[in-house]
Amino acid sequence: MINVTRSFLPEFKEYSDMIKEIWENNHLTNRGPLAQRLEKEICKKIDTRNLLFVSNGTIAIQLAIKALEISGEVITTPFSYVATTTSLLWENCKPIFCDINEHTFCIDAEKIEQLITSKTTAILATHVYGIPCDIEKIELIAKKYNLKVIYDAAHAFGVTYKGQSILNYGDVSTCSFHATKLFHTIEGGSITTQDADLLKKITLLHSFGHVGDEYYTEGINGKNSEFHAAMGLCNLPKLELLIKSRKESSELYSELLNLTKIRRPIIPAETEYNYAYYPVVFESEEILLKVKSKLSENQVNSRRYFFPSLNKLHYLEHSNPCPISEDVANRVLCLPLYFSIEPSAIKTISNIVNEAI
Repeated sequence: MINVTRSFLPEFKEYSDMIKEIWENNHLTNRGPLAQRLEKEICKKIDTRNLLFVSNGTIAIQLAIKALEISGEVITTPFSYVATTTSLLWENCKPIFCDINEHTFCIDAEKIEQLITSKTTAILATHVYGIPCDIEKIELIAKKYNLKVIYDAAHAFGVTYKGQSILNYGDVSTCSFHATKLFHTIEGGSITTQDADLLKKITLLHSFGHVGDEYYTEGINGKNSEFHAAMGLCNLPKLELLIKSRKESSELYSELLNLTKIRRPIIPAETEYNYAYYPVVFESEEILLKVKSKLSENQVNSRRYFFPSLNKLHYLEHSNPCPISEDVANRVLCLPLYFSIEPSAIKTISNIVNEAI
């Protein structure tokens, strides 16, 4: 079986050597030395600052919402993983869906302003597949209406825009380090912000809201373990290698696939991309289902990512039409892409797709 993704693992000895430190100091969690070291190494690696290592990418969004004291209506994208929307719901916010740009599949910044009301407090946008949103336009809107901006950068680790890490934009950027991601810590995530005081607040919130016997606020447990940090420390030095491999595989797909009948998202200018996924959009849902079935028959696992468009979730109390997102969600399929995928597998997959369409 060729899976849609496969987690990268370092050499076993490298990881086992790293976790020897855990046995030696008997510090397993609660912001241990490896977790703090990972934070510093990531900041150095991608040239960012004020980064907090947390237990997953979803709790990162929830902590950001809480720390920024966001309430009421939040304008967000319908084309993302479900955690983007459910984090808002979990924090008792009302998601207001803004349709997506037909080229990048990110939130359409030109449509945000018309959705702003007196109850709007923030914008929560996703760098879809690691593709940057229209950051400049969103920043102008946020300043004009005094809105907070959170970027769900779950897919975007290692991406730069105009020479800066994508995680440096917005009031807060959150990232996922889940095992399926380009860079992973098995389970994990991060929060970055340019505001050092805000990060201190988030750090307090992610550790039950207290320091020792001093209790400051209500908090939750968003901490991560030393074992997860150890995996991150092993994987981080290989970031360039991982991106290079994915780039080569993506370019081979683009060379082999019949792109006259398949649409691909467009990467904005001045972006150094991380090749996190290889999504393709077919001419119809019928063709997508045919391709997916043919791939499955040949032991290839693909994924409808993202499906459905989040404004169609049945448990929403409020929603609104997003025709572009709904259309793309019905026709998009992510093909297998990971560090160790063989060129022969890409050729097989491409042949199956071309024959099916």
